[in-house]
Amino acid sequence: MKDYLSVHPWKIIEEGFHAEMNKVTESIFSLGNGRLGQRANFEEYFSGESLQGNYIGGVYYPDKTRVGWWKNGYPEYYAKVLNAANWNILDIHVNGERLDLAQCKVLDFRRELDMQEGVLRRFSKVEMSDGVQVEINSQRINSFENKELGLISYQIKLIKGSAKITCAAKIDFDVRNEDSNYEENFWHQYRAICNEDQCTISAETKKTAFQVTTAQTISVTVNEKAVSTKPLPPAETEVGSIFEVKCSEGDTLQLYKYVILASSLNHEKGALEDHAIQSVQAALANGYDFYLTKQKEIWANKWKDIDITIEGDDQAQQGIRFNIFQLHQTYTGDDYRLNIGPKGFTGERYGGSTYWDTEAYCLPFYMSTAEESVGEALLIYRYKHLQKAIENAEKLGFTNGAALYPMVTMNGEECHNEWEITFEEIHRNGAIAYAIYDYINYTGKQSYMAEYGLEVLIAISRFWAQRIHFSEKRQQYVMLGITGPNEYENNVNNNWYTNYLACWTLRYTIQSIIDLKEDHPEHYERITQKTQFKEGIETGSWLDIIDKMYYPYDEEYGIYLQQDNYLDKEQILVKDLPEGNLPLNQNWSWDRILRSCFIKQADVLQGFFFFQDEFDIDTLRKNFLFYEPRTVHESSLSPCIHAILASKLDMPEKAYEMYNRTARLDLNDYNNDTEDGLHITSMAGTWMSIVKGFGGMQVINGIVHFEPKIPKSWKGLSFRLKFRGTVLDIVITSESSKIIRLSGPKVVVAINGNEAALSAENTEFVLPNA
Repeated sequence: MKDYLSVHPWKIIEEGFHAEMNKVTESIFSLGNGRLGQRANFEEYFSGESLQGNYIGGVYYPDKTRVGWWKNGYPEYYAKVLNAANWNILDIHVNGERLDLAQCKVLDFRRELDMQEGVLRRFSKVEMSDGVQVEINSQRINSFENKELGLISYQIKLIKGSAKITCAAKIDFDVRNEDSNYEENFWHQYRAICNEDQCTISAETKKTAFQVTTAQTISVTVNEKAVSTKPLPPAETEVGSIFEVKCSEGDTLQLYKYVILASSLNHEKGALEDHAIQSVQAALANGYDFYLTKQKEIWANKWKDIDITIEGDDQAQQGIRFNIFQLHQTYTGDDYRLNIGPKGFTGERYGGSTYWDTEAYCLPFYMSTAEESVGEALLIYRYKHLQKAIENAEKLGFTNGAALYPMVTMNGEECHNEWEITFEEIHRNGAIAYAIYDYINYTGKQSYMAEYGLEVLIAISRFWAQRIHFSEKRQQYVMLGITGPNEYENNVNNNWYTNYLACWTLRYTIQSIIDLKEDHPEHYERITQKTQFKEGIETGSWLDIIDKMYYPYDEEYGIYLQQDNYLDKEQILVKDLPEGNLPLNQNWSWDRILRSCFIKQADVLQGFFFFQDEFDIDTLRKNFLFYEPRTVHESSLSPCIHAILASKLDMPEKAYEMYNRTARLDLNDYNNDTEDGLHITSMAGTWMSIVKGFGGMQVINGIVHFEPKIPKSWKGLSFRLKFRGTVLDIVITSESSKIIRLSGPKVVVAINGNEAALSAENTEFVLPNA
């Protein structure tokens, strides 16, 4: 665990330059606006450890899969979010010496991510080899006012000596992905233009033919007097402007850089360059302060709806705000073609594509904190990929419209390149079915089932019916060759979570068919004709599977077994491992991990999280007390689930431990992997650990319930929810719990099982805590 960042309720602060942590810091201080984003790379040249990264949502490359041998059904490519033009470059020389914090003497340093305002700031004081000292004050914004716009304010003040300062403000399109399978450059640069006013460079992705034009303009003053610039000679992959000034002690140089990143995802290819040029000129005319003011206003309005306030614990407060901030930098829901990659706009790992994380973790966050259309956009994304999911299943031998949604995707095609996940981690199908239930249960929008949901459910259920088979020996249905959520087990038989989720999906699909047939027969007829659904035959088969499904269970422990023969493994608890063994994935061989009992993330307990109301508290307790001590939490998705279940079980110390682990996973680099990007999708789990864990929020029969259990060290907790058109403010202290209706229609709420109807006449419901 790293502990070099200052604790502040609204800011992430690095006091003093920690060069050895720079790649981690670049991840943590990343910026984004839902359309584009970048790691917190320095503007000036930096020769130290760094992962340069600028990303544009929806622009990807199908990097050819790298495997030792091919298998039937294997994806041909692994989709990569692309490292796009490096637009923040300011190549500065002081008296001919390059300004480089890895080489200069750093006298003072402070880097600050202001989450309240959405601004990255940095102060540096350095001494050059000739004794000249300069102060640098920089600010950077990924604008929410114009989501194609990035801005930099960069100030150099000469505080000792005099100097000739040369600066080249550049855009560099000679970029590569660090995770390229064959070290390819994924871009072809086809035009570079430079003149006195602005520079543009345009490139096209190989294979996918996305085009991106990046345009730049700058303004420079010294002591508020304008400085003229001239264009750099256009190169194949680089454009920019250059200027040279002589400064005396006390002089201040101020540079503003405006950059537009326009892609063919949103504009006609033939119009890209004109659009980029016009947009960057408009940005210059508006000025940096205009966009800074807008950024502050937009984030202030966001925080009114999304903030969570914790009293009495600044570490916990900083953690939840950091998670919420990064989630809203990553996805805004205004483009159904975009989704939420595990690293968002902060790194390249996992390809930047869509995983089951979206449905299982992110959907609840966006349903509760954004407009209803945002959560629906995440589901429609999957609906629009249904035909691709059917094609994915066909490649593996499934028929009759069975659908297998991909483990990793950009466009609906499977593009994951590890066999034990691509072919076996099929529980992702069930997470998509569960998301449909979760959305309808939370929003009450039954029309979604008729418009989109049932088609998806039928296709997923057809997959389960074909993937499960009847064991003559057991006289029960079984599912073999599976990888569950615990990826430290591969190719197991009868993973309890997957078996249970499959049968739950079949039950939910059958009930949805019955309801739609009764309530909207015209939609039922349309869907059954479109899918060629044979109700009596297919649902009869599904009911037989539901009735005769095998679930591994151990009578002695009173627990559901993670899979067949799990107890054959040597049973060692995590606390008994010698120091230096964790993280296992960085210290043990894969062979040793696979033979161990250790669990990467919630597996059986993932099922208990989804289906809490289907098991009694004693069963949950037995399973939690057995599995959690064997869980190493080396998936970012793990701690939040355990925090929620520990809260339900009245285990406050464990719940608080797991909350801190999920909230500060990246801030403290718990798993030694933050350097390649943040764990964006697990951040939605952090939100759930507050709202569903300490707040005890569940929606049951259209009523939003709360069973608050906040940590003893907290003086208070408050958060807002958007629920079926009503905005609720929930305020919890050690003495009482209060729900306030701020706006919207009448709604029924419950605290610890006690119900109340909130309306314009009765806006508050308060109960003392037990």
